[in-house]
Amino acid sequence: MDSVFIDIIALVLLFVGMLGTFLPVLPGLLLSICGLLIFKFGTENNMPMLYVWIFVFLTLVSTVLNYVIPAKTNKKYGGTRYGSIGSFVGTLLGLFFIPIPLGFLIGMLLGVFVGELLHDINDRKKAFNSMKGAFIGFVYGTGFNLMVGLAMFLVVGYYIFF
Repeated sequence: MDSVFIDIIALVLLFVGMLGTFLPVLPGLLLSICGLLIFKFGTENNMPMLYVWIFVFLTLVSTVLNYVIPAKTNKKYGGTRYGSIGSFVGTLLGLFFIPIPLGFLIGMLLGVFVGELLHDINDRKKAFNSMKGAFIGFVYGTGFNLMVGLAMFLVVGYYIFF
């Protein structure tokens, strides 16, 4: 296969992977790591294998943190299991039924709020705090994923163009 074609495929996967770090329909870092691997093993380049191992490790860490961070921030802000379940259901509903950019995020936040109200209808302050915790967890997780995806994109871009 032509090296330029493989470079383009790798860059497209890396770019779409970065988009996937904040769009839940796309497997963000999984696409990015695929782009990195296609570039590393599909072309003649001098990118050190150490970079591949570092990015695989960061992708695994990110996968774990995507589950840990929202739960920790939700608990830190007083959230319950009802809010966590509401977050999951709201994300899915928002993804499919709120046809605007970031509809999944609106759905997630509404799901947390409604879930917490189902737990205790009289404690709206707790529901708002839990919603704030879910948002902060989303920002932290997404920020970390985006940084890892951007780093992969820049490393591959460097080895393609320089």
